[in-house]
Amino acid sequence: MDGLPSYEVYAIKYADRAARRPEHFIGGDPHDEPMDMDYFIWAIVGPDKTWVVDTGFDRLDAERRDRNLIRPVDEALATIGIDAASIDDVILTHLHYDHVGGFARFPNARFHLQDNEMQFASGRHMAQPAFNHAYTVDHVADLVHLVYGQQVIFHDGDAELAPGLSVHLVGGHTMGLQIVRVATDIGWLVLASDASHYYENMQAGRPFPIVYNLGDMLDGHRRCQELADDPNFVIPGHDPQVFDRYPPAGDGLEGIAVRLDVVPTLT
Repeated sequence: MDGLPSYEVYAIKYADRAARRPEHFIGGDPHDEPMDMDYFIWAIVGPDKTWVVDTGFDRLDAERRDRNLIRPVDEALATIGIDAASIDDVILTHLHYDHVGGFARFPNARFHLQDNEMQFASGRHMAQPAFNHAYTVDHVADLVHLVYGQQVIFHDGDAELAPGLSVHLVGGHTMGLQIVRVATDIGWLVLASDASHYYENMQAGRPFPIVYNLGDMLDGHRRCQELADDPNFVIPGHDPQVFDRYPPAGDGLEGIAVRLDVVPTLT
């Protein structure tokens, strides 16, 4: 891409859970069939620096919420040769437990977060179980401590973090959800995180039921596609189909980590 660095991008699975189709669409689904959920973090590897997107959850959250933690996120990153302790910057797409709960595995990082997300996670809406059930209050409190320790970098809307790497506020799923746009050899790629949990949420216009603002969620689907050079270069946050579309990141990493900066195989 003209004058921009080209990044390698990886999705690394650290947990999963058994689920069914009606759980993943507003209004349910007439087909009560299995539709499992995978939990990922993402690594963006540039010529001079590696960024991580989200920090997953740890064992306590897994036990509380009946999730299958396959490996802690630092061990997950180690499968592709990345040392979590070496990471200087982590992008937090939002503060739900499964995206921020492993932050302590990154002891030397600064965390990039939207103003709106901290406002949402610590403000009046958290008095409502419909919103607060996806947050773990200790994680939010810990982030406040990191703010005071000057380890949180706030963004108010879209922001370029480095040449070829930017965050974009879309909201919807939460008030402050941000997506990540990355320059790669195949063009602009978008890590949607929970702007779209599954390919089907976005491609069929069938939103996921955990939502703060439905209009913003639907606009977020469109925004993801606008920011990517191809709609198929948008990576959803929890879809096991990622493993069908992208090659393993290395020998022995089938079902563990995939390389995203290649043209996907569509079935």
